[in-house]
Amino acid sequence: MSADPSDFVRAHTRLAPVAHVPELRLHQAAEPIGLWELTEGEFRSEQPPPFWAFAWAGGQALARYLLDRPETVAGLRVLDLATGSGLVAVAAARAGAAVVRAVDLDPVAGAASRLNAAANDVRLDVTVGDLLDGDHGDAEVVLAGDVFYSEAMAARVLRFLLTAAADGARVLVGDPDRAFLPRERFTELGSYQVPVPPALESVRVRHTRVWQLRPPVRRPARTLA
Repeated sequence: MSADPSDFVRAHTRLAPVAHVPELRLHQAAEPIGLWELTEGEFRSEQPPPFWAFAWAGGQALARYLLDRPETVAGLRVLDLATGSGLVAVAAARAGAAVVRAVDLDPVAGAASRLNAAANDVRLDVTVGDLLDGDHGDAEVVLAGDVFYSEAMAARVLRFLLTAAADGARVLVGDPDRAFLPRERFTELGSYQVPVPPALESVRVRHTRVWQLRPPVRRPARTLA
């Protein structure tokens, strides 16, 4: 891989409209399997998979929701968790969010997010690191697209999102019915038929929903007699 993550992104993607959000453009891999093998995949290397190179169904649905309902984030401080390509963060910025912080573990995802923000004439505050053992900071809205894809990841993400919701943040998730989404904790806001790469999803369209996390019930503090 190139020493400069931005060069790697440019070399292995092309700038193209997003299928379900055509008003936005992303640097996307034209041939997903080759790039996945190049970065050696999740189970054969410490290098994270190239999640940043694709417009995943959950992110597309959430981006569509924000652009159709800009009042969701307009004027507010937003955190996009596990941002990947930055698609959801870019949509939030385009919808008028005051500040958008895009966070991902992968430095290549950070580079892709910056490139995609520039391609769409928006500004993102990009952070590379693991935020899940921390907190949501001052974000008033927390967004997460397609994060419930594994049991281990789902448990950590849910804990983080529940803490944010308990602190008063509005938490929105885009998810194409992945196995580890705890549906009982969410309220459905909208549903979409989202085009996806068949090489990755084995189908051409995913039924994908946008959900809002219900804040955990706070028990009243006990008083001493």
